[in-house]
Amino acid sequence: MNTKVYDEKVEKLFPAPSPPPTVLCPQRWPGCNPESLAAMRHVLIDNHTRHHIFFNNIQFHNHITHRALAIYALGGSGPVIEALYKQDSKIQRAAFISPHPITAQNFVDHLGDENYYEAYTTFFTKAIDEKGASATLDEFIFSEKYNFQPGRDVEKQPEMLCRFVDGVFHSLIHCGYGVEFGLKGMLAEGLSLGAMHNIPVPGFLPRSMFVAQPSDGIGAVMNSFASLVLDSQSSAMPLKAPSGQDTHAFSILARVLKDPRLASKGPLNFARQYLDTVVAHGDTIREHVQKWTVDLSKPGEIERKIEECIWTSSVMYALGGWRNGFTADFFLMHLVTSSLFLPSLVTYLSPRAQVLLLRAYLSSAIAWFVVIGRPSPNFKSFFESTSTVPNPPNSPAVPPVEGIPAQDAQTPNPFLPLVQSSIVHPNDHHAKIQRALAHFSTIYGARPKGYFAGTELDGAEELDGSLFVRAAVLTADYMGWVREGEEARMWSLKGLHV
Repeated sequence: MNTKVYDEKVEKLFPAPSPPPTVLCPQRWPGCNPESLAAMRHVLIDNHTRHHIFFNNIQFHNHITHRALAIYALGGSGPVIEALYKQDSKIQRAAFISPHPITAQNFVDHLGDENYYEAYTTFFTKAIDEKGASATLDEFIFSEKYNFQPGRDVEKQPEMLCRFVDGVFHSLIHCGYGVEFGLKGMLAEGLSLGAMHNIPVPGFLPRSMFVAQPSDGIGAVMNSFASLVLDSQSSAMPLKAPSGQDTHAFSILARVLKDPRLASKGPLNFARQYLDTVVAHGDTIREHVQKWTVDLSKPGEIERKIEECIWTSSVMYALGGWRNGFTADFFLMHLVTSSLFLPSLVTYLSPRAQVLLLRAYLSSAIAWFVVIGRPSPNFKSFFESTSTVPNPPNSPAVPPVEGIPAQDAQTPNPFLPLVQSSIVHPNDHHAKIQRALAHFSTIYGARPKGYFAGTELDGAEELDGSLFVRAAVLTADYMGWVREGEEARMWSLKGLHV
């Protein structure tokens, strides 16, 4: 076990994790122990001290803490966490001190400049200590002041919410870990990471989104950290929204699929694909997403709209990758892993900021779906052809159990072998998506066929809660059962253009 001593202030940024904020957030798997806790904290503290948030000069993200927390939450052992940290550390850049501090006066001046990562992290750490997590998020990500300021040129606006969801959602993910686990250091790093991102296209999330609203109710949540409840009456199984004027995210996806203006012209330049897509189609994507309804006067609306985002991202990944075989797309995978943190994040936000977050999330998710080719989902083929039971290679046969079908005796819970294998997979995203799909199966797996029959998405009436285990099995097969003897494979970066 590592016994290195760190600065006391840094250690306080990464304490033992708090329980998940609500029942809609992923719960911890059994297996955590003092050794795994010590290993996980060492990784977070050592990474914070030694490494920059980008591991190269073209803003590829340092995922070290994401993997360590995911494995810890899945019950992975201390030696596994330490071994994978050693592996992931090999490619990292060293941390360095910024040229000068960030203050409220110069906050906007250095946005997008990675040389100021340390300074923004220090700034946000102080803000969280003084204001709390909720107020810090509300002010620096969702306020009009930190998105659009009078007198600034279009290209020089702060647009912090756009930066928060840019970079394939990595700032959102990093902050999501912070609020899920109650780690101020993760939240400060994640906000600083958002400040490092550039704006792909100014105004993709328009100024009109940020018009100040009456009382936003932030006082109810601003004084607690990792001990919040969305609603004392909330349930992991909220009812469907009342029929009428409600527009489901599936209906937005259906309209995007049918819009000839968004037709794919084939693979784009890899480095510019998101930028070029938003330049060409940002107005059209925004036009569609603005018609997605989020009505806070309806009880349970935020929980429902979170669920819509989760299902939509999972459908884009699983069915978007299905063409008589499965392709695990790298960018669509991030839609799934980022949507895992929506329940934790909204718990810390005012109602106004909750709506802003969900609209920004869906806008960026739809944009990435257009980037990779806008593949049409074939629900019938998917559900007829995919399995709900994993079949790892070299699995020893189990003796028959009286009265239980052989397949069920072999794999009583399909997620156990999937998660067990993912924990030690060499790819750092594999455990994270399996954790997300396992959680979605926990809270939405009982959704019956026909639940989504009322949306505009063709074939969605075939969809049921087995989507998540099917996607998890397909992902494991595609990425390789390394623990069980197969070669590791990588996510596809080719897109899904027809």
